[in-house]
Amino acid sequence: MRGLAILLLFGSFIGLLFAQQENATIDSCLRCICNAVSNCNQKVGCESGVCGPFRITEQYWLDAAKPIIGTDDPNSNESYVDCTTNLKCAKTTVRNYVTKYSKDCNGDGVIDCYDYAKIHLLGPNSCTETVHKVYKDVLLDCLSAS
Repeated sequence: MRGLAILLLFGSFIGLLFAQQENATIDSCLRCICNAVSNCNQKVGCESGVCGPFRITEQYWLDAAKPIIGTDDPNSNESYVDCTTNLKCAKTTVRNYVTKYSKDCNGDGVIDCYDYAKIHLLGPNSCTETVHKVYKDVLLDCLSAS
């Protein structure tokens, strides 16, 4: 019985370590996506139907389960703009979206940040397409520095 308890405790510890590593990895990924999209300019407002440093559309935000700041009403007209122009809420939006549509876009057998970046930029149905060279270069440079 004691051996089982130790095994369960060890398993929980390993699971926690993997969860922390995964969160750190996705945080680095989100930082690099933000850099590639707008140089992570937090002063970017809304323009031509996209908002904030991640350049998020309203449909994207809706698909990401309408994250909000604090007690905002997710059904109010302001919540989309408030969230997507706030770095923390925008990160949550992108995390929700790429997790929801997670897939291997480049066919290398691994779902990684490059796939998430393509899903973010091109959408899940077009993520097998080629991304702009500048976006790709900034993303890959950032990831290699992480």
